[in-house]
Amino acid sequence: MLSISSFLQLLKESFRDLLPIILVIMFFQLAIIQSVPDNWLSTTIGLAIVGVGLAIFLLGLEVGIFPVGEGLASDFAKKGSTKWIVIFAFMIGFGTTIAEPALIVIAQKAAGISAGRIDATTLRMVVALSVGFSIVLGVWRIIKGHPIHYYIITGYVMVVSATMFAPKEIVGLAYDLGGVTTSTVTVPLVAALGIGLASNIKGRNPVLDGFGLIAFASLTPMIFVQFYGIFVYEYVDAATTAAAVDLTPVLQTLSTTTPEFDFKILDIFKGLISVVIDVVPILAVILFFQYIILKKPIDNLKNVIIGFGLVILGLDAFIVGLEMGLFSVGETMAYELTRYDNNFIIYSFGFLIGFSTTMAEPSLTAIARKAKEISDGKINDFILRLFVALGVAIGISLGAYRIVVGGEIVYYIMAGYMFVIALTFIAPKYIIPIAYDSGGVTTSTVTVPLVAALGLGLATNIPGRDPLIDGFGLIAFASLFPMITVMLYGIITERVGVKGEYEKEQLHLHELRHALEGVHDMDLSTISIQGTDQRHSYNMPFSAVHIIVPIGKEEEALIAARSAGAGGVTITKARGIGLEKMENVFNRLHENESDSDLMFITQSKKVDAIIKAVVDELDLTGAGQGIAYSYPVSHIKGLTLKLDDL
Repeated sequence: MLSISSFLQLLKESFRDLLPIILVIMFFQLAIIQSVPDNWLSTTIGLAIVGVGLAIFLLGLEVGIFPVGEGLASDFAKKGSTKWIVIFAFMIGFGTTIAEPALIVIAQKAAGISAGRIDATTLRMVVALSVGFSIVLGVWRIIKGHPIHYYIITGYVMVVSATMFAPKEIVGLAYDLGGVTTSTVTVPLVAALGIGLASNIKGRNPVLDGFGLIAFASLTPMIFVQFYGIFVYEYVDAATTAAAVDLTPVLQTLSTTTPEFDFKILDIFKGLISVVIDVVPILAVILFFQYIILKKPIDNLKNVIIGFGLVILGLDAFIVGLEMGLFSVGETMAYELTRYDNNFIIYSFGFLIGFSTTMAEPSLTAIARKAKEISDGKINDFILRLFVALGVAIGISLGAYRIVVGGEIVYYIMAGYMFVIALTFIAPKYIIPIAYDSGGVTTSTVTVPLVAALGLGLATNIPGRDPLIDGFGLIAFASLFPMITVMLYGIITERVGVKGEYEKEQLHLHELRHALEGVHDMDLSTISIQGTDQRHSYNMPFSAVHIIVPIGKEEEALIAARSAGAGGVTITKARGIGLEKMENVFNRLHENESDSDLMFITQSKKVDAIIKAVVDELDLTGAGQGIAYSYPVSHIKGLTLKLDDL
């Protein structure tokens, strides 16, 4: 994984994702506002830094956070201690949310425009407790194997029920806070926890059961915050000095940045320290449970440390680039466009900025890549992101329309929930948890500041609108509609007949069997079941995977292969020689062997994962040495597999 080629591929994808944002900003800046920003050079440099930072961040996720998260989940599942799994889940949820930058910003703004009723620190505590509770609930669902839609539908009913009693000043804020609780680092770790548990608990499916934790983390804050609002608006008096609230400073500082970024070494260092402070609680929780509770060292500790370092550097560069290149221009544009009388321009800006920023959202990119991996390629990560981005775009446009024409947000949200519930019973099962999670990963580092600025700007400049009642809510729309569009994506793929790699392989073998007349048992294998005297004969495609590595590299290759599903190995010594000079061949035949041939007999569906894991670990295509290849085999006799593999 730690190779130049991997980084260059991620870098290419990062700049591809940034291109829509650049085009949208340029169009509205030049064609609508008709002015060139004074700090255009800083903006250009900032966007370049964003692209590089995003690539470094994603590389760090693949190397550090995903492996350690799935490893912890696997160890907890094997340990069989439900109590410690639940405690770990709560600490991850609470500890990462309380320091979430987007939550801090929104809580401060809510306190500023609520006439003193809402306390920013208390609000953050309420949200963090709700997220901790939600992760516990999601983990409990995976352990018990309950269908996710029962929990989500019940949650929707509770949200709407709380809305009937909550003061209207708190409703939009509560809905928005459901979308800002899942941070850029938290989302991948929580997803890895869910997928790891589902992969290691008997009877669970990583696709059906592994996703969904993020959906819980987006749903429960809406309930908790509304009950908090009922309390404060019933028992807390407004500040007597709060006669009117000027939101201009709020709009100018919504991203906690100044309009023009001051590029100083000290400021960059402070930003890096801030990112480290955000990541340290996550790392502390992981180390505590790994070494104190599980009493087990982290596998590939060097790679994990490098991965976390890359995440910190990448996220810091990403934020610095946003401050230089996007926030300074984007927030000014959002504020300026609210002054236009043409509502179509506002809706168009909301749609395009929602689509483009979502495509560049690092959390969504990480989750989409993971969804593709564990769905065996049935889910296309880029197309999934397109459908999520389309949902965000529609949601923000509709949310802007609500602010412009007026109307209670609860009616829009209820209508959206009804669509989600209806589609839940129509969409294929494998897409439902991913769709629910999509609503939580779309509103993070990039999207929240611009969307919040647009909503508050509209509510401030349109007569008859209240910033506290009408200004919040756009983030809720941006979280709701991706669930609808992703379920539609699942329905479309089923209708079109999209298949995963294993399904394609099985279909090909089925067609091949029918084409070869007289051959009825071309893959008939007799497998012994581990721990029993039973044998089982059936048709399953098997392959032989050969990994030839230098002596001394066997352990690294075996650990990587085991993590990808390899169950056993045959090791033989080997020697590779060139044939350019034939006279040297026979003289070298009896020299000491310098290589090892690792042969894995495994189900064909695991071949890609095993080869990829070993190639990435040993960097065979880069600076490493070795050869990897595979071929199909038939009529297996004497192989032993676990019952779960059958």
